[in-house]
Amino acid sequence: MSMTPEQAAWFRDTFTRLVDNVDQALLGKREVVGLVLSAMLAEGHVLLEDAPGTGKTSLAKAIAASVQGTSTRIQFTPDLLPSDVTGVTIYDQQNHRFEFHRGPVFSSIVLADEINRASPKTQSALLEVMEESRVTVDGVAHEVGRPFLVIATQNPIEQSGTYKLPEAQLDRFMLKTSIGYPTLAVTERILAGAVDRNPSASLTAVITTGAVADMADLAASVHVDPVVARYAAQLVEHTRASESTRLGVSVRGAISMIRVAKVYAAAQGRHFVVPDDVKALAVPVWAHRLVLDPEAEFSGTTAESVVQRALAAVEAPLARAAS
Repeated sequence: MSMTPEQAAWFRDTFTRLVDNVDQALLGKREVVGLVLSAMLAEGHVLLEDAPGTGKTSLAKAIAASVQGTSTRIQFTPDLLPSDVTGVTIYDQQNHRFEFHRGPVFSSIVLADEINRASPKTQSALLEVMEESRVTVDGVAHEVGRPFLVIATQNPIEQSGTYKLPEAQLDRFMLKTSIGYPTLAVTERILAGAVDRNPSASLTAVITTGAVADMADLAASVHVDPVVARYAAQLVEHTRASESTRLGVSVRGAISMIRVAKVYAAAQGRHFVVPDDVKALAVPVWAHRLVLDPEAEFSGTTAESVVQRALAAVEAPLARAAS
């Protein structure tokens, strides 16, 4: 059953309240907050490429506080083991049985700080949980629950001693974005309240984790007209055919677009997706999935410019409401 206009209006109002709440802890970054919340409600994950000290931890804590969830922060280092992330089975001598001790990945919001500093084996352990939403240890599956959002970060400046995420693993992130530095006016507001070291602690929850799961299910029922789906497919095909790319947008990337576009549409109070939703999300959802041709990259071509060229070359269909 498709979402009704009344449900779309409720979704928009609730989504706006969530953004307003998180904005109290992460001032002046409503667009980024909206993207991250959209990924959470589309049951995807986010890669943030940012310099240190831009508010990534505050973002994760504020989202967790807004949905009555839990948040954990994992500092990725070269000596971090997969079991340090997922958990480990330990023998209980008193009860004479093995017990599973959950790792920090069992949380509503998981901040994987500097994911590219851990070994590929540890990276893979986290990415497997992201894909499956469960941890399997000694043949026993342990569900991580809903909501489950991983916010992984990379420092774009310092690359010494890092392990670059392979293209196949980058593809597992629904979108990639950046918080960036605040404006002068916002910086002044932050400094005026600098005494508060944990602004998210004072936030009041807007909804429960159960309601988040309901919102995710509701967003999945947003109508996508075949014309809009065809438009997204044509854009994907254009990135694959581009002379500037060795690898275009994957099928997973195309599916991710439709999933997050449904949430984006509902957040605008619509029960159907329009081409403008795809346009607005194209760069954060697709750019990080492209593998550029070395010569094109050397000449200054960027993944963002390839996506923008696709948007300019493929004619958008006329918007059509839900049937």
